[in-house]
Formats: sequence, C-alpha cells, structure tokens
Amino acid sequence: MPGAIYAEGLVKTFGDVRALDGVDLDVPEGTVLGMLGPNGAGKTTAVRVLTTLLRPDRGKAEVAGIDVLAHPDKVRRSIGLSGQFAAVDEYLTGRENLTMVGQLYQMSGRDAKRRAAELLERFHLNDAADRTAKTYSGGMRRRLDLAAALVVSPPVMFMDEPTTGLDPRNRQALWDVIQELVAGGTTLLLTTQYLEEADRLAHDICVVDHGKVIARGTSDQLKARTGGERVEVVVHAPEHLTVADEVLRGFAKGEGTVEPHIRKLTIPVAGGAKLLAEVIRELDVRGVEIDDIGLRRPTLDDVFIALTGHTAESADGDGAGGGDGGGGAAGTERSGTTGDGRPASAAGHRKEGVR
Repeated sequence: MPGAIYAEGLVKTFGDVRALDGVDLDVPEGTVLGMLGPNGAGKTTAVRVLTTLLRPDRGKAEVAGIDVLAHPDKVRRSIGLSGQFAAVDEYLTGRENLTMVGQLYQMSGRDAKRRAAELLERFHLNDAADRTAKTYSGGMRRRLDLAAALVVSPPVMFMDEPTTGLDPRNRQALWDVIQELVAGGTTLLLTTQYLEEADRLAHDICVVDHGKVIARGTSDQLKARTGGERVEVVVHAPEHLTVADEVLRGFAKGEGTVEPHIRKLTIPVAGGAKLLAEVIRELDVRGVEIDDIGLRRPTLDDVFIALTGHTAESADGDGAGGGDGGGGAAGTERSGTTGDGRPASAAGHRKEGVR
C-alpha cells in the first residue's frame, strides 16, 4: 500500500534541462523523509510537483492517498507547505499574517487568533507580534513563514530547506516542533542541505542528483556504504610514517590513505574502541610517537561526497533559471496559480523559489 507521500516515475523538463528524471518516492505515514541533494539536483521541483504547483511531464503521485493530478484541490486541503523563501504580507503584522492564514483555512476568528498567539510564542515572535512584517529581519520573516505553515496541523507537511537563515536557537526550536508533529502522526518530506538536520530528524533519507534518486536508506545504512569506521593517526615526525603504515595495515579492512604533508594516516577498520586500544599499544611497541589518534565513524557529509563527488553546498545549479529546474519565474504565492494555470487555494500554497 502506498505511503502518505508516493511518487512513481516523475519526469519534469525545462527546455533542455531534465529537472526530474524518473523520481520514485514512498514515505510511510507518520515518518520523515529527508531529501538531500546539491543545488540544482531536483529537490524543489519534486516538492512543487507533489504540492500541485507544477504538473509533471510524466509519472504519477499521490499525497494522503489523493491523486495529485486528478484532485489537486483535495491535495491542498491535506497539506502544509513551507517553501524556500518566506511568503509573508509585509504590510500586515505578524499576528495579522497568522490570523489571516487561519481564516483562509476556514477557522473561526477566535480560533485563528488563539492559534496565532500560540505560534508567535513558540517561534519567539511575541515581542514583534504587532509590528508590520516589513520591519522584521530575514530570520524573523523565516520564522513567521514557518509558523504560517503550521497554523493547522495537516496530515502531510512539505518543508523545503526550512531552517536556512535561522540561528542555532531557532533551528533547534523548529526541530522540536517537527518532532512533535511527527509524534502526533504527521508525515513530512524535508529537503535540506544541513546534513546534521537530516541525521537528527529523518527516519529515511534519499539523495538526489541530476534529477534522480541515487541512494536511499536510513542514516546508518547510508553511512555504512562509505566503508564504516576509520582509524586516523597523526604521527609526531615524518620519519615515523613508514612504520606507522606497516602497523596500521595489520588492522585494516581495506585500502588506507597516507597524507605525508600533514603526517596523517587513515585506514578502514572494524572493531570499535577495543581495536583502537590495540592500535595504540602496537604503535607504542614499535616506537611510533603520535600527536593524535581517533576512531571516526562516517558522517552524512562523507556519504554525500562519496555519492555525488562534492559537498552539499558546492555544486553548481543546473542552468535553468538558476536552479532546481526553475525555468524562470520565482514561483507561486498563496494567491497565485498552480503549475497548470488553475487558481491556488491558500491551503498549502506558500511562495516557492527555485534553486
């Protein structure tokens, strides 16, 4: 049975750029899928298709059990969306922005005001609640936009790089909110370039590059693909490198590396802290003086580099309007239109940028 978010063979092109090239997704209800990928990989395009803002050229998608192409209005009633760029009315106060969104969701005036007050407190915006949004800093606008996406508690949420521009305290606050939502049964698709964020929040992670899903699994499963644990040793003197290399080869579970210019050796191993103690004893017996030694497990950064050949932030865009299959316009606001030209309801429609 398909999950709360399901896609099969999604294809979307913009001119010569194939922003999505057969993307398959299946996100079980009440879980978080972290979607990782460099700029231009197709992440935002996938979100825009799944939230009815774009029509795919080929493929099918369902959200909350509803066909995205056949019943887009029903999908919008079942989702919340926070795009890459804050979609707030600059001439309304923070409180008025949230109250307006609540009323667009057909909440009563009293309930909308009550929910606005709760969210203003949760996102540390109480002091600025009655100031117009045009006086907010970029980080404050981002928090207000995220609060607006949570005015109702939809069964499915899409967050496209939600913590970009947030300071560590507010990033942590949003993580707490996300964990509360998921604990309550919400399904979330989260795109991010903060690999720590995916490691912390996602039950499952997919890595997207050039419009394709190139890897998928839990954080631990993806890390295991990079070769598991590694022992890193920095010797005190360059003349110790040869002996240290001989010692480490006796423990290695694969090819190691030597970086003479920084006197560092790295080997893949299996055995954890117990093995590390044995390595230290053997180096001591052989008279190798060390400046540093440690057991390092692979991070999602290592996974990302191994799979894509670069860090999350360093990739170039795909050339279509500067980003993620954008093809030009900056996107759609709450009062705009969907990708097929129909009016967009307020539910789930937040300004979408393209990367």
